[in-house]
Amino acid sequence: MEALACAKLNLTLDVLGKRADGYHKLRMVMTSIDLADRLTLEFGSGAGVSIRTNLGFLPSDKRNLAWLAADAFSKTSGKPVDGLSIAIDKHIPVCAGMAGGSSDGAAVLRILGRTCAPELPRGRLG
Repeated sequence: MEALACAKLNLTLDVLGKRADGYHKLRMVMTSIDLADRLTLEFGSGAGVSIRTNLGFLPSDKRNLAWLAADAFSKTSGKPVDGLSIAIDKHIPVCAGMAGGSSDGAAVLRILGRTCAPELPRGRLG
């Protein structure tokens, strides 16, 4: 199962204040661009979720948003993701504010939702 995770550019970004959970309230206007990471998901045997990337310095554990997305999907849907292997072919620059990690996580949710829980509304995926 493959998906592209497109980068985005902020056209405007306003920080509106801090939320109770420590994150910030934001208002932004953004657009997606053609630059994208390619994600490949495969189910095999084993426990847990494994991640590999073409960039050795990226985390391959629960610090990776793709891993967190798979975990959130499993908890929300009740569908196990044990044996899930996620390969990320990274093209979006890391730490460039182009939503590379977030896009990767969203791509994982789209793939898992489409293949493992098509009955779930998109807003309930994770």
